Amino acid sequence: MRRLWLLFAQTVTVVLALYFVYTAVGPERLAPVRSQQIGSADHPAVTLEAAPGKAPGVAVGSYRAAAGRAMPAVVNIITSKKPKRGKHPLLRDPFFKKFFGDRDHDGENDDDESSLGSGVIVSGEGYILTNNHVVEAADEIEVILADGRKAAAKVVGTDPETDLAVIKIALDKLPVIVLGQAEQARVGDVVLAIGNPFGVGQTVTMGIISALGRNNLHINHFENFIQTDAAINFGNSGGALVDANGNLLGINSAIYSQSGGSVGIGFAIPVSTAKSVMEAIIKSGHVVRGWIGVETQEITPELASSFGLTRQSGAIIAGVVRNGPADKGGMKPGDILLSVDDKPVADTNDMLNLIAQLVPGGSAKMRILRKSRETTLDITVGKRPAGAK
Repeated sequence: MRRLWLLFAQTVTVVLALYFVYTAVGPERLAPVRSQQIGSADHPAVTLEAAPGKAPGVAVGSYRAAAGRAMPAVVNIITSKKPKRGKHPLLRDPFFKKFFGDRDHDGENDDDESSLGSGVIVSGEGYILTNNHVVEAADEIEVILADGRKAAAKVVGTDPETDLAVIKIALDKLPVIVLGQAEQARVGDVVLAIGNPFGVGQTVTMGIISALGRNNLHINHFENFIQTDAAINFGNSGGALVDANGNLLGINSAIYSQSGGSVGIGFAIPVSTAKSVMEAIIKSGHVVRGWIGVETQEITPELASSFGLTRQSGAIIAGVVRNGPADKGGMKPGDILLSVDDKPVADTNDMLNLIAQLVPGGSAKMRILRKSRETTLDITVGKRPAGAK
């Protein structure tokens, strides 16, 4: 009986070992290579070796599933701008052009100006997220879907301060991208950039997240970029940056390049920012932000020393708009803003974002440091004017 038990145990051990080897190596590595001969009676045969076919499924190390999930919802955008006509009708006369040439007059020409970009379908009702610079000043917008369908689009609203825009098309059965969690993204995560670079057609590039929370790039007024080395080129603007599962992490917006091509430094607007901007635009046609009317300055080590500060967090109030919300609330130049509604202010960019989130007309408690003493001010928040600092 004991011999039978030992024999059974050994057999089970061998079977389990073979199973683990099979699953670790994979059937495609164990499968024999197929040989194929080509040639004819007049030419010697040539033997080619081909890998065996794989069963349908997700290949190890491949991102085909993520790409396949996101690509249908990424669209190409073609915008056109009708030219301004010259003041004199002779400028458009073919006979006149025959002798004087078909050239610009006062910076104007007779050909439509067109440009390329990308966008992401975020709603089955036809709403598409893209960059403001893709559609600004466009007279006509055409959207081309991955399945070949085309539709004219109208602008729902734009937000130049984040370089985001929402456009809308009227088509049925639209593919919709799944919104990801940009807050959970980490440096080193694999990402895919999807768009229409240089008008060659829909293209997917791969990279990683190089940095998070990039600001002070002087690209937009409100900046909190995801930096990636996934190739982003002309025409990718407004396209999707997705995670390894095909979920939207950001809207591709800009690149750093001295040549105009990708050098591995691209920037995307986080989906969290894009979602809040989109919701505001759909609701009211524009984004409403809070404003208190101040100019700020970063706290440098030198300024911290001159102010006698033991901390370098906060924002120095360098100027106050006369009769603005901050002025009426008692804020003065030289104050250091420490918190907004109990949320700590790390720097000027943080302060700008915290104040922008406040509801105009409401009251906010702002803790300041003035002459080494902390105090709290109640300030009635105003509505941020266009182009405000």
